[in-house]
Amino acid sequence: MNDSTHAADAATPVLSVRPVVLPVPGRAVDLEVRVSAPVTGTGLPVILLSHGQGHSHHLSSLDGYAPLVDHWAAHGFVVIQPTHLSSATLRLNSDAPDAPLHWRSRVLDVKAVLDRFDEIEAAVPQLSGRLDRTKVTVAGHSMGGHTASMLLGSRLTDPDDGAVIDLADSRIKAGVLLAAPGRGGQAVTEFVAEHYSFFLGSDFAEMTTPALVVAGDADASEHLTVRGPEWHADPYFLAPGPKSLLTLFGAGHGLGGVSGYDVAETTDENPERVEAVRRLTTAYLRSALHPGDSSWQEACAELATAPNPLGRVETK
Repeated sequence: MNDSTHAADAATPVLSVRPVVLPVPGRAVDLEVRVSAPVTGTGLPVILLSHGQGHSHHLSSLDGYAPLVDHWAAHGFVVIQPTHLSSATLRLNSDAPDAPLHWRSRVLDVKAVLDRFDEIEAAVPQLSGRLDRTKVTVAGHSMGGHTASMLLGSRLTDPDDGAVIDLADSRIKAGVLLAAPGRGGQAVTEFVAEHYSFFLGSDFAEMTTPALVVAGDADASEHLTVRGPEWHADPYFLAPGPKSLLTLFGAGHGLGGVSGYDVAETTDENPERVEAVRRLTTAYLRSALHPGDSSWQEACAELATAPNPLGRVETK
């Protein structure tokens, strides 16, 4: 078993470098990413983290999601965070067909990172040769969950020309969808149908890559859906296995505060809940990448037997 597996048993110091700049032909601005990695270990698996959208200026960028990034990197993963064109930090007034949320370019950003691991390794001190490029995963929160789901195999119907868009990437071996959008059609609000019509044709039937779906049972997302909190579980119920669903009791869209430490837009701030998300997602990805690893089984058992469980897990 490689060094990264042992590194995941205890927290290690983390090195973080930002921005690593990747010029991308035709992109409105250069692609900037943050890379966070444990200072020790080799054969390190990778998490590509796609940010969501929110009221804050900087959380929706390479500077967000520190509660997750810090934990994942300290427990044996290299975490790479692109700043998508939808980020408020860029202040773009774009007339691109996929604006303002840039659903297509978000996915292409992650693919660009996958294509350019050599450059990324070279730009980060002491990282060269330490990545395991056969063990790459994707995670995303909210709109980032939509991005991650497409890389895992979900599809959508392009509202501009009716084409079915398939941007799945076989280099990605597993994923984590955090408060991700669900089905389209009549499940979305009139506002979404009018302004973000790409959501209408979402389809999870071909999302075959293993994934953990994390949803809060108090995440109504009334600006997005008319179905209530269960909408965020659609990527589990409407996709083929292998999938797992972690339902967090009392959790809103912030899942306790995963997008940043003490951020004002978190409506359900709960450090214990964040810690549960950190531990369970780490365990899931470890077991998904290393056959025979019991981390996920043990984490689920611990959750189920806790005196006051923070959530429940279903698997198919």
